[in-house]
Amino acid sequence: MAHGTRDELLDHLAEAVGSVAVAHPTRVAVDGPPAAGKTTLADELAAVLRERGRDVIRATIDDFLFPRARRYPRGEYSAEGCYFDTHDYESLTRVLLDPLGPDGDRRFRPAVYDHTTDAVLSPPVTTAPAGAVLVFDGVFLMRPELLDRWDLRVFVSTALDRTVDRAVIRERQVSSRADVERRWRERYIPAQQLYFATVRPTDHADIVVHNDEPRQPIWESRAVEAGW
Repeated sequence: MAHGTRDELLDHLAEAVGSVAVAHPTRVAVDGPPAAGKTTLADELAAVLRERGRDVIRATIDDFLFPRARRYPRGEYSAEGCYFDTHDYESLTRVLLDPLGPDGDRRFRPAVYDHTTDAVLSPPVTTAPAGAVLVFDGVFLMRPELLDRWDLRVFVSTALDRTVDRAVIRERQVSSRADVERRWRERYIPAQQLYFATVRPTDHADIVVHNDEPRQPIWESRAVEAGW
């Protein structure tokens, strides 16, 4: 376990990215429960990497959802629906992760869906430099169908009850506290519990960031990072 400042954590993560030796873009997963702080951390990491001269592709699982009409066959508050019916992994691997992988041509699309308008997207194809870094945040990124497509895996951990309070603050402009609490307690938290029980995501992470106190993070690096 290491304790430090936010800047020290970001420096450690950036060094971890720099230590990945692959002949294609480095694909970094930033996994964790909703409202754990993974999007903020991924944004900060992307900024640090750009400051160090890396080309960064910043993308998120929120841009790889199925359209709303397809996401809720089990009901709006179903935890199983959250886990099984929400994300378009086939498109994610086809248009982003595989093109940036060892057998890819580096021609990628960063999104297939706009969650603000519930519209399917087909942005122009872009070619990534071989030395680029994909920083990708989202839930359930250590699932078996995605696990081998990451070159560095970060898991942002926090107490699940704490995510409810963070979500209420984050969504207070668009949702009532009662609605946020219901979605978290009936859908999002049980979906994470299902994920932990079936996948054990922290077992697959290269770095686990304990983010209960974001300005005073604690992190641990797994054995695969020995020698850093």
